[in-house]
Amino acid sequence: MPRNETEIIRIARVEDPRGNLSFVQNGGPGLPFGIRRAYWIYDVPGGRDRHGHAFRSSHELIVALSGSFDVVATAPDGTTTRHHLCRSYYGLYVPPMTWRALDNFSTNSVALVLSSTAYDPGDYIEDFDTFSAEAATAIRPDTQPPQEPPRPTAGTTDTNAASDPFADSSVDSCTILDLPRIVHPNGSLTFQQNDGSQLPFDIRRVYYLYDIPGDSSRGGHAHRRNSSLIVAASGSFEVTLSDGARSRTFMLNRPYRGLYVPPGLWREIGNFSSGAVCLVLTSELFSEDDYVRSRDLFLDLTACKRP
Repeated sequence: MPRNETEIIRIARVEDPRGNLSFVQNGGPGLPFGIRRAYWIYDVPGGRDRHGHAFRSSHELIVALSGSFDVVATAPDGTTTRHHLCRSYYGLYVPPMTWRALDNFSTNSVALVLSSTAYDPGDYIEDFDTFSAEAATAIRPDTQPPQEPPRPTAGTTDTNAASDPFADSSVDSCTILDLPRIVHPNGSLTFQQNDGSQLPFDIRRVYYLYDIPGDSSRGGHAHRRNSSLIVAASGSFEVTLSDGARSRTFMLNRPYRGLYVPPGLWREIGNFSSGAVCLVLTSELFSEDDYVRSRDLFLDLTACKRP
């Protein structure tokens, strides 16, 4: 069905006493486009807003990962609507040629935005008068955006992928990445996109953990193919990784730092602070056969590393 108006979309939610999980992925429900860019806005002082702009071609999904805020959207015909986002399992779809601004942020809010295009300054309209002039003459697209972007090319393929990820995996291949951080008095912004500049994979799925009791632990699995970037979008937590022979623990407590994790490693996430939100960008769509959920099986698969 064509989409050319802003609308609230329900996002999948997996309820768990250890903390809830929501996700969107290319081609899945709740995401009417393929992910090319993800960014998150944080450290927004109360009473401030994020300046308005529009995109000529980019589709967006905006989610309140933590706290709440409003999105004020103006359509090409001048109709303005205000949407209050306050649940991690609802997102606002924003089509191209929609002027939108974020305001009314609550304390410790985090806004996640998924986009159908990589950053392109030529796609931005930062002046409302320019938007109004273009909107008066533009023919608004009446088609669905592409569901699935092309698979990674040589410049964006995960260089740590291996034919036997469990035999070749090493905790030394995991690293904390300093992510781009655009500091602004009205809130900082960090982004990742599918251009090969930092992540060795293209983003195909995004999920996040929230409502996590302080004594909970999550994870407890390994992946055969999937690579991940794990970010503390809010609060803090620890990620403990094992390659079958050695373990390493990483503390994540900044939304502008992320832990890169290639396939073949067992992961446990714990020591969550109050209000923590764990944001994960992944290289693969969800597939149960990608998971190793048994610790004993993982140890069997990595037995060649131990005496």
